[in-house]
Amino acid sequence: MEMIEKGLLEEMGLELNLKPWATDGGAHFWEVPKTAFRSVYDDQPNAHKKFMEKLDACIRNHDKEIEKMCNFHHQGFVDAITELLKVRTDAEKLKVQVTDTNRRFQDAGKEVIVQTEDIIRCRIQQRNITTVVEKLQLCLPVLEMYSKLKEQMSAKRYYSALKTMEQLENVYFPRVSQYRFCQLMIENLPKLREDIKEISMSDLKDFLESIRKHSDKIGETAMKQAQQQKLFSVILQKQNNVKFGKTVYINDRIPEERNEIVLKPVFEEEDENEEEVLTVQDLVDFSPVYQCLHIYSVLGDEETFENYYRKQRKKQARLVLQPQSNMHETVDGYRRYFTQIVGFFVVEDHILHVTQGLVTRAYTDELWNMALSKIIAVLRAHSSYCTDPDLVLELKNLIVIFADTLQGYGFPVNRLFDLLFEIRDQYNETLLKKWAGVFRDIFEEDNYSPIPIVNEEEYKTVISKFPFQDPDLEKQSFPKKLPMSQSVPHIYIQVKEFIYASLKFSESLHRSSTEIDDMLRKSTNLLLTRTLSSCLLNLIKKPHIGLTELVQIIINTTHLEQACKYLEDFITNITNISQETVHTTRLYGLSTFKDARHAAEGEIYTKLNQKIDEFVQLADYDWTMSEPDGRASGYLMDLINFLRSIFQVFTHLPCLPTLSPCQDSKGILCS
Repeated sequence: MEMIEKGLLEEMGLELNLKPWATDGGAHFWEVPKTAFRSVYDDQPNAHKKFMEKLDACIRNHDKEIEKMCNFHHQGFVDAITELLKVRTDAEKLKVQVTDTNRRFQDAGKEVIVQTEDIIRCRIQQRNITTVVEKLQLCLPVLEMYSKLKEQMSAKRYYSALKTMEQLENVYFPRVSQYRFCQLMIENLPKLREDIKEISMSDLKDFLESIRKHSDKIGETAMKQAQQQKLFSVILQKQNNVKFGKTVYINDRIPEERNEIVLKPVFEEEDENEEEVLTVQDLVDFSPVYQCLHIYSVLGDEETFENYYRKQRKKQARLVLQPQSNMHETVDGYRRYFTQIVGFFVVEDHILHVTQGLVTRAYTDELWNMALSKIIAVLRAHSSYCTDPDLVLELKNLIVIFADTLQGYGFPVNRLFDLLFEIRDQYNETLLKKWAGVFRDIFEEDNYSPIPIVNEEEYKTVISKFPFQDPDLEKQSFPKKLPMSQSVPHIYIQVKEFIYASLKFSESLHRSSTEIDDMLRKSTNLLLTRTLSSCLLNLIKKPHIGLTELVQIIINTTHLEQACKYLEDFITNITNISQETVHTTRLYGLSTFKDARHAAEGEIYTKLNQKIDEFVQLADYDWTMSEPDGRASGYLMDLINFLRSIFQVFTHLPCLPTLSPCQDSKGILCS
């Protein structure tokens, strides 16, 4: 592309599509493609010559225009030169003035320069001070935090110290990492962390040792609270029963006995002035556990701490579950065993609920199942040595409180109540042995004579102890005699006492009234069919028991048999379970006392035959008599008198046995 004036191109007769390129004093220049010049030479003959002619003509025209323009502006140029000559003089004066002014400014500026240099020097110092202050402001928080860290370490606030270390590392140290003191601090932090770790672990070991020693106190407190809560529930239930007019008993003594059964404290009461209710937090300082857990969590080693804690607690659990060899001898041994176990699991339950992940529900359940199996094995083994029913009953009460306490903390205790059913059978066995001795003592002290009644007061006293009813006897005047001997009301009272004792074990077993009723009836049946029956049979077989005593025993068993229905009513009043219930167990007193009567009748037959044989064997016969003298022998008269007195005794029997020589002791029939 070339640049050329448009007018020139038009004069040369070139018609092109041109684009403006530039202007120069009113003349416009256009971009001309190189093809345009090529067309000048190629398109027409003699085009170059014509082009040059026209170009010369254009140049001459432009020269004329330039000359005209110069002539037009010449006068102005002359005037301008003249003006410049006039100004030169003033310019020289101005130059002198400016030079003088500059000299004076230079002289005056020397002092300013000195002051300026001082100002610059002060500004540099000020800038340096500002820089130092800024750096110190960066370092001071670091130093303050590090000093705070040292104070926290001295005050044993290790968790806060670890948090301070984190702030130092994440926030403060990066600001001053270029300083050497910061590097020293950074190098010292790992050592401080290890020190904290060792100290917290030492505190945890001291804590574990402390709770191992004080677990019995913790357990005792927890069991007392559970017992108090249970007593409160019982009292509230009794108040509700009174409010709605409900009562289950017809004998005033039964509620008192039951109240004694339920409300008898297993633990000694605290001082009456003590009003504060202690909790596990009051007895144990758990801060070492929390602190150690937080420290290991911050250090990222929480799993190590959890494994160590669980391992140590399992070891302590095995120690707690190991009983003393003489634990079965006193109730204190069992109490100490239970309180230690309760204390252990109360602590674990607290740790479960106040920490996250240190112990889990699965871990505590596994630990409890292991402990429960060991506890059941220990109780089963040691309770087998208990021969005192009172000790077995106290053991049962301890187990119930133990189970209720741990159940309140969410541990399953059904297996403990199943164990109580096993111990109940053992308790019944010890009761049966105890009552066998009681029955033997009653039979030994009995005189086997009808009870003499002098006045109505004595009559009411006997009737209040034994449910005897005889309209004919009531019509008789005092003094009079009751057909049974003293042993009958005593045995009846002792059977009721046995029921009371059996009922004591059935309390608080979380069983229905129907089940308790069934328990009482079965244990009473065992007492009648095994213990009392055995004592009666042994009594009947004793050599010193004569025919009169045997007759009285038959009378006694008859009245005891009739009293069995009152014992059933007595149990019904206790349990409030009707005898018409389909599954209600009946008392076997009828068969028990009938067998005893049959044995007594057989013994009467045997002893009577022996006595007759003795009379015959002791007879003194006169073998030299030639003829009878018409009188019976003396031994025969004695035998007849003996039989007359014996038959007189038989008249008191409710049914008179037929004593036939052809019948054996089992074939005696009532006439």
